[in-house]
Amino acid sequence: MTTAKLCIMIAIAVYLLGMLYVGYRCSAKNKSTDDFYLGGRKLGPFVTAMSAEASDMSSWLLMGLPGVAYLSGISDAGWTAIGLAVGTYINFLIVAKRLRRYTYVAGNSITLPQFFKNRFHDDSHILLIISAVIIVVFFIPYTASGFAACGKLFSSLFGIDYMAAMIISAIVIVAYTMLGGFLAASTTDFIQSIIMSIALIVILVFGIRVAGGWDAVVKNAEALPGYLSMLQSYDPVTKTATPYRLITIFSTLAWGLGYFGMPHILLRFMAIENEHKLTMSRRIAVVWVVISMAVAVLIGVVGYSMSEAGELVVLTGSNSETIIVRIADLLSQNGVIFALLAGVVLAGILASTMSTADSQLLAASSAVSSDILNRNGKSGIIAARITLLMIAVFSIILARNPDSSVFQIVSFAWAGFGAAFGPVMLFSLFWRRTNKYGALAGMLVGGAMIFVWKYLVRPLGGIWDIYELLPAFLLACAAILIVSLMTAPPEQSVLDEFDQAAHGCKQK
Repeated sequence: MTTAKLCIMIAIAVYLLGMLYVGYRCSAKNKSTDDFYLGGRKLGPFVTAMSAEASDMSSWLLMGLPGVAYLSGISDAGWTAIGLAVGTYINFLIVAKRLRRYTYVAGNSITLPQFFKNRFHDDSHILLIISAVIIVVFFIPYTASGFAACGKLFSSLFGIDYMAAMIISAIVIVAYTMLGGFLAASTTDFIQSIIMSIALIVILVFGIRVAGGWDAVVKNAEALPGYLSMLQSYDPVTKTATPYRLITIFSTLAWGLGYFGMPHILLRFMAIENEHKLTMSRRIAVVWVVISMAVAVLIGVVGYSMSEAGELVVLTGSNSETIIVRIADLLSQNGVIFALLAGVVLAGILASTMSTADSQLLAASSAVSSDILNRNGKSGIIAARITLLMIAVFSIILARNPDSSVFQIVSFAWAGFGAAFGPVMLFSLFWRRTNKYGALAGMLVGGAMIFVWKYLVRPLGGIWDIYELLPAFLLACAAILIVSLMTAPPEQSVLDEFDQAAHGCKQK
């Protein structure tokens, strides 16, 4: 093993041990399921903001987004980033405070399924069970994408077996999440967001220097038709530009709609110590997400220029998602200090993956143990840990194909949550007339349409080639509106709670 590889392994090992230590330290604070699932509602504004965004961005930020920009230019990645930035701002602005307040009013709900059940006084528990099942269905592939990213990282860097690398990474993620629960996940996410930021800056600066400077980067990109255009997309197969249609722009911007239904992000809003601190959280989150996504897109463009300069091999297909790994490997060949710095960069990729996977595993396990099995107290924590382990195993099985695309897997799971929960969340918080029948219809229509549109409608091409989140979201909204108006209005007690949440109340 070379000195560079050894330094990288040392840096990554220190990082992984640090995450396990955080899990161990947080484990002593878990006295109840409220602590394990929601950290006792004691998160500060910085941890809320940065852990929300770190758990949001996942490996998609350091692998998927640069990979898309590397292959086809800035349009696809750029419009996606704009949609996500706008979605982040609106989610913090209109959803965060109301959700924090309403979950306390509605029986001090500590999970999203519990909130839906308590919000509509659903004694049948159908809303709780359906929403818990949806969480498990879409979080397994989402978590699988994170495990796949870890496998690609170590496999491409050290040449070790993909499955072995993925399993080792999964063990570390599962270990500290099982130990420390939500508090550990949020604390490590905060740390990981800092490491991700360092990784992005280091790679961008180094990449530009190796590519021959910023002028060389721009010159190489301009040589490809449509590569730097937001209204055209570069086709790496035909090497021509294709128009980026208006419907495609709206379809791509629709990524922002997903925020309203993301359990692992919404849980951060529910867990903050005080709703008034969410204003600061919003500012921190929006600034970080805009800068980080812009840098990630630029890294893809810079990476192409490095390939043109002969510093990197030309990457095709899903291999383009390893662009930061390749640049970090090149960085490590410049001496011990740079090798350790490369290790920090690669730890950043691990951080982006782990920060999302831990939150997803926790949300999925709470959906099973607390919402479906109805376990609380110490037995509930034990059940949550066992469930978490089982979900991790299923995710590993799903991610066993090394050629799977992180971007595509995340895209599908993101659409699923956005359509199944997003409309229900917005109507629950802001439309007094919404009833449990409308909420159930919205969940079922939104979740089902993701599969229908992706596998039956979108393959038709042409005007039907729209990101499945947009049509599914709109149809779910229509279902909630129509079914709620066609059925009996909510009981007075439900309306009283809505008014209490809308106008403020004394919080825990």
